Amino acid sequence: MVSYKRLNPEDVQFSSAVLSEEPRPVQEEVSVSLCLEPSAVIFKTAVRIVTPQTSQTGVNNTAAASRREVCTLIPEAWRFDCYPERGVVVTKELCEARNCCFIPASSPSSAARPSGRNGIPWCFYPPDFPSYSLVSINDTSLGQRGTLAKEVKTYYPADILTLEVEIRHETDSRLRVRITDPSNSRFEVPISVPTCHQEEALQEQCCTFDLSINAVSLFFLVSLNSTVAPLFYADQFLQFSTSLPSQFIYGLGEHRSTFLHDVHWNTLTMWARDVPPMEQTNLYGAHPFYLAMEEGGNAHGFFLLNSNAMDVVLQPAPALTWRTIGGILDFYVFLGPDPGSVIEQYVEVVGYPAMPIYWALGYHLCRWGYNTSDSAWEVVKNMRNYGIPQDVQWNDIDYMDQFMDFTYDSSKFATLPDMVKDLHAHDQRYVMILDPGISSTQPEGTYWPFDEGLRRQVFIKDAEGRTLIGKVWPGLTAYPDFSDAVTHEWWYDNLKRFHEKVPFDGLWIDMNEPSNFLDGSTNGCPSDSLENPPYTPGVLGGLLRAKTLCATAQQKQSIHYNMHSLYGLMEAKASASALKRIVAKRPFVISRSTFPSQGMYSGHWLGDNRSQWKDLYTSIAGMLTFNLLGIPLVGADICGFSEEPEEELCVRWTQLGAFYPFTRNHNAIDMKPQDPTAFSPLARTAMKQALLLRYSLFPVLYTLFHHAHVHGHTVARPLMFEFPKDVKTYGIDKQFLWGKSLLVTPVLDPGVDYVDGYFPEGLWYDYYTGYSVRSKGEELPLQAPLDKINLHLREGSVIPTQTPNLTLWVSSGQPLHLISALSDDGSATGDLFWDDGESIDTYETNQYTYIIFSVAQNVMTSQVLHNNVEATYITVELASFYGVKEKPSRVLVNSQDASFTYRENQVLTVADLGLNLSQNFTISWM
Repeated sequence: MVSYKRLNPEDVQFSSAVLSEEPRPVQEEVSVSLCLEPSAVIFKTAVRIVTPQTSQTGVNNTAAASRREVCTLIPEAWRFDCYPERGVVVTKELCEARNCCFIPASSPSSAARPSGRNGIPWCFYPPDFPSYSLVSINDTSLGQRGTLAKEVKTYYPADILTLEVEIRHETDSRLRVRITDPSNSRFEVPISVPTCHQEEALQEQCCTFDLSINAVSLFFLVSLNSTVAPLFYADQFLQFSTSLPSQFIYGLGEHRSTFLHDVHWNTLTMWARDVPPMEQTNLYGAHPFYLAMEEGGNAHGFFLLNSNAMDVVLQPAPALTWRTIGGILDFYVFLGPDPGSVIEQYVEVVGYPAMPIYWALGYHLCRWGYNTSDSAWEVVKNMRNYGIPQDVQWNDIDYMDQFMDFTYDSSKFATLPDMVKDLHAHDQRYVMILDPGISSTQPEGTYWPFDEGLRRQVFIKDAEGRTLIGKVWPGLTAYPDFSDAVTHEWWYDNLKRFHEKVPFDGLWIDMNEPSNFLDGSTNGCPSDSLENPPYTPGVLGGLLRAKTLCATAQQKQSIHYNMHSLYGLMEAKASASALKRIVAKRPFVISRSTFPSQGMYSGHWLGDNRSQWKDLYTSIAGMLTFNLLGIPLVGADICGFSEEPEEELCVRWTQLGAFYPFTRNHNAIDMKPQDPTAFSPLARTAMKQALLLRYSLFPVLYTLFHHAHVHGHTVARPLMFEFPKDVKTYGIDKQFLWGKSLLVTPVLDPGVDYVDGYFPEGLWYDYYTGYSVRSKGEELPLQAPLDKINLHLREGSVIPTQTPNLTLWVSSGQPLHLISALSDDGSATGDLFWDDGESIDTYETNQYTYIIFSVAQNVMTSQVLHNNVEATYITVELASFYGVKEKPSRVLVNSQDASFTYRENQVLTVADLGLNLSQNFTISWM
C-alpha cells in the first residue's frame, strides 16, 4: 500500500492501493526534506527502501513459483508494460528474457494484442525489477542534489548506470526536478524558462516536502507517486511512471479527442505530423503537459520539458507513463491548488501569450481555391454589401507563382496589390500563407530566396552536410533552419522584400511540422539508430522520418531527431520578430505546428478538419486544450476545411465559431464556397447575427486576452475552472465559458431547435433578455432556433459591450453598454482593459486604461485605476442591470436624476448616459 497526503485546510487524506506484494526485507530508509512556505500546499509520503531482487537463470522451482504468485497479485489496472515495442508478438519467452511477468489478459474484450498497446499488457514489470538507488545527497540553497546509481543494466542499449538528480523548490507553488547524465552532454530543449533567484537558503522551520528514494525505483512523490514502475535512463530510451490521484486528466496536446482524456489504456504520441485530425494519431503539435483534477476540487500540473518523440500512456489504475527517446528528464510540478492557478504557474514557465493586435479578434475569411485575386476581392465586396462583419481576408497557396514562397502569380493574381490597398482603405487587413519549403529547382539567379539561402547557408543539411532536399507544393524544396539566427535575418529580408510589393498585415505559417511529401529526403536517410531507434513511439507511419525530414538531418542547435517538434515554434518566433520590424505593430502569426511557449509568438488553428458534425463538437475540446497550453488565440476552420458542409451545419458552426478566440472560415480547393454570402437568406442572416454578436462583445474578449497576456489566464475556459468542486463539470466539453462570466451553449447536432445545457449551482441570466434561472447544478433544456446561440451571464458579473459594425476598427469606437448580472445580494463586478489596439507592449509601457466596475447596495461605481488618452474617445451610453428585484422610484447618475425603464423580468435600464470612460462615475437607484 502506498498513500500520499495533500495537506489543505480540511486536511483531507487520500490513498490508493498500488499493488499487493509479499513482505520483503527492509534495507534502509532515506528521507529527503524540501522546505515550502508555511502557506504552501504540501504533498508528503514515506516509503520503504527494499533490496532489489533480480531474477537469474537457473532459479529453483520454489523461487519461480513465488515469482509467479507475486505477478498474479498485481491487479490488471496496475500492470506497466515491459514490452511496449510495436509490431512484436510478445511471447512468454521474450517477456521473461526481460525478467518481467507474463500473464495474458483475463478479459478478451479489454485485452490488447500481446504487445500491450492500448490494452492490458501481457508482459509487465514485477515489483523487484531493478532500478536506481540514491547513493549521495547534498542540500543546496533551493533544494537538493544527489547521485543515483544502479548495478544491473536493463535490456535497452547504452543504459546509463549513474545519474545526477537536482530537486529545486523554485517558488511556493512550483517544483523542478532534473535528472541528467553527468558523464555526457545530452540535448536540452532550447527555450527560455525562468530561473529562481532566492538569496537565502530555505529555513528549517518551513513546512517540509518529504521525498523518499526507493532502491527498487526512483520516485518523486509530489503530486505523483512513481514507485509503481522502474525508472529507465538509456541513451535513446527514458521512461518513468506515476500513479495519479484521479482519472480526470487534461492537456497532453495535440490530439483529436474529448477534453477529458480516457485513461483506459490510452496511448498519446507526440511528434509533430502533417495529418488531418484523427483519433489515436500524433498531430501537428507536441505539448507534454497535463492538468490533473483531484478529490475535493484541488488540481496540480506536470510538465516534462522534452522535445523528443514520446508516448504518454494512460491506464485505469489511474496511472501515467512517460516514454521518450532522447534528451533529459527535466520536469516541473505545479501545485495549484485550483486548476486556474495551475495554468498560471505553467504559463509562468513557458511564457505568457502575446497580446494580440485588435483586428486579430475579428472575423477572418479564407479558402484554398479562390483561383484569382478578383474572385477573392469579389467575396470581400459581397460581405460588405450584405453588411456582414469581416476584418481580415486571407489567401492560401494559390496566390503564389508555382506555389513558391515570396511570389504571387502575376497573371491570376495581378490585382492582389490593389485588393490589399482596398482592404486597407476599408479598415480591413490581409494575411497570406507561407510554407517553410523553399523551391530548389529554379534556374540560378531567378529565385532569390533559394539563391540567397544557399549563400548564407540557412538550409537544413543531411547527415553528410549537403542541403537536404524534400518535396512539398512547389516540388523539390530545401528547408530553412530556424534554429539559426542567420536564418531569422534571411527570413526577415524575404518578408520585407515581398511586403514592398504586397503590404500584407499578418502571416499564416503552415506545413511546419515540417511536412514533406517524401519520407526523409530525395536521397533517403542513413540506416542507423537515430533513424531506427531501439524504441519508436507510435508515430503515424511507424518511422520518425515518415512524411518529414530525416532524423539525422543537421540543424544549427542539434540534429533533427531532437529538434523536429520545435520547428513550428522556431518559425513562429522568426516570423513574429520579422513582422515587428516590418509593420512596427503587434505581429499577427497563426501557426499549425506548436510547442510549449508558442503563445508568445503565434496563435494556432486546429488544422485540416472536416465538414462534419463530429468535427464541430471536437473543436471545443481542441480550443479548451490549447487555452490550457498557454495558446489562447485558437480556433477551428469554421464550417470545416474538407468536404462540403450542409447549410445547417455551417450556420451552427458560425455561431460556435463566433466564440472561438480566433475565428476563421476556411475551406478546401474544389469545394463549394462556404462564406456567409454563399447561403440562403435565412442562413446568411443567422450567420450575420452571430458575427455581429461577437463584434458587440469585443471589449469582453479584448480584456480577457489582456488577462491571458499579463496573468496567464484562459480566455475560452472549461466550466470546471470556475466550479472545481462540482465533479459534474469535469467532463463537459459541449459548453464553455468566456472568462468567468459568459456561458456559451452551442447546438452541436443536426435537425434540432433546442439544446441541453448544464448550469452549475447559482443564478444565471439569459444574455439577450435578462430572464433568470436558478440552478441547483443541473442540466436544463434551452430553446435554440436556427438563428440563436444560447448565452448566459453568471451572477455577480459586469461586462462591457459595444454596438457592432463591419470592422472592429469602427466597432471599437462605439459607445459602451454595461450589463450587470446581480447576485442575490445585489452585487456584481467586472473590468475593462483598453488601449490603441496595435502598439507593442502597451501594458509594459503604461500606455493603457484599466477600469473596475462594481455594483453593491444599489450603486454602480466606475473606478479608473490606470488611464491614457485612448479612453477619452469612448463614452458609456447605456447601463442594464439584471436582477433588480423591485422597481426603483428614482435613478441618479453622478447624483443627477436620470430617466430609466424597468421591465417585469427585473431588468433596469438607464440610457443616454454620455459618461466619459476615462472618468469615474456612479449610477444609483432607490
